[in-house]
Amino acid sequence: MDEDFCEVVVTAADADWLARHTRALVEERLAACGHHLERIRSVYRWEGAVHDEAEARVALHTRRSLVPAIVARTGEVHPYDVPCVIALPLVGGNPAYLAWVAAETRDPDS
Repeated sequence: MDEDFCEVVVTAADADWLARHTRALVEERLAACGHHLERIRSVYRWEGAVHDEAEARVALHTRRSLVPAIVARTGEVHPYDVPCVIALPLVGGNPAYLAWVAAETRDPDS
């Protein structure tokens, strides 16, 4: 069962926007939950310059099969031209928690 689940990381400059986006993803059953870090420091290269900025980060728990829908939905509404949306595989976990993630996310065929 573990291969069916992942953690999806999304970042944004506005923590409140990211919290609203997380809520929408949970309401749409694309994710079971999201764990927020309201302030991270992001150092990155963009358009030839190195930036050092404050951002927020969320870790969404979901099914791997829903990642394309999360990427698409985030791309539709995210203020960045190229938002960070990456999926990390789960290699194990509490079976009861993973069953809860399955129950709280939609079947990818629906």
